[in-house]
Amino acid sequence: MNRRTNIFRRMSRPEGPARLADVTDRLEHAQGLDGVIRGLSVAVRRVLRPGPVKDALHGVPAGHPAHPPLTDMPMGFWMSAAVLDLMPGGRRAAGTLVAAGLAGAVPTVLTGIADWASLHREQQRVGLVHAAGMATASTLYSVSLVARCQGRDAAGRAFGYAGLSALLVGGYLGGHLAFRQAAGASHADQVGHLVTLGWHDLCAADELPDGWPVHRRLGYIGLFVLRTGDDIHVLADRCSHLAGPLHQGRVVTDDNADVCVICPWHGSTFRVQDGAVVHGPATARQPAFETRVTEEGTVQVRPY
Repeated sequence: MNRRTNIFRRMSRPEGPARLADVTDRLEHAQGLDGVIRGLSVAVRRVLRPGPVKDALHGVPAGHPAHPPLTDMPMGFWMSAAVLDLMPGGRRAAGTLVAAGLAGAVPTVLTGIADWASLHREQQRVGLVHAAGMATASTLYSVSLVARCQGRDAAGRAFGYAGLSALLVGGYLGGHLAFRQAAGASHADQVGHLVTLGWHDLCAADELPDGWPVHRRLGYIGLFVLRTGDDIHVLADRCSHLAGPLHQGRVVTDDNADVCVICPWHGSTFRVQDGAVVHGPATARQPAFETRVTEEGTVQVRPY
């Protein structure tokens, strides 16, 4: 028994230097950052109130997060400037690209702050260090631009390459957020993969309370079910933003008299009729189902 225990212990602790991914994984559990995160999150929520500006920063009008594609601007400009700095005669063009990257960093930062304030704590820890890396890069490129404008080309290039190093670190952490922690991805159940075509029995209509959402299951999928009078609305229960339970949310009526549900975790608002996003931080439509009631009083559903 002791021998087996030792074998498993050796297997669980691989020797050698830690991989970069392992270091980043540990960053997710860096509780020492939580005090700063709490203060910054409260400040952002106080300044950025729900409304059209906040929705635009999240990317609701576009249907997907606005921050990730905007990061291509400063990163693309600054990496191109680094290439031009290696070529003869590229001084002026490199300076122009550095300035363009700084201009592109402004909307990128604003959208990033809006998204960061509505993430889970593990994501916020990585996001805080990601933001610090990008802020360092922006500062170094600002100093680089000043040096170039003063004719100190060697210093400008040096600060530019220092900024590029910080940019690569920040970019790696941004990739970890997007691809390992799925920040910005839709967390709603993929109905098309999990539900077969056709109508499916769900529950008896008379067991549904009027005006109060309940949770029901259809195979592997949890469903948000709301009856309002003779109408029955069904959505995937996992919020597309970060998988919050919609059936625990608050049912409201928006300015257009449409019935909506507000996710209890981060406040994303969806129209229950078709799952459309009314307010962010969610940007992806909530999967919705058609409904009907049979003569026997059974509610049946099928994906749109």
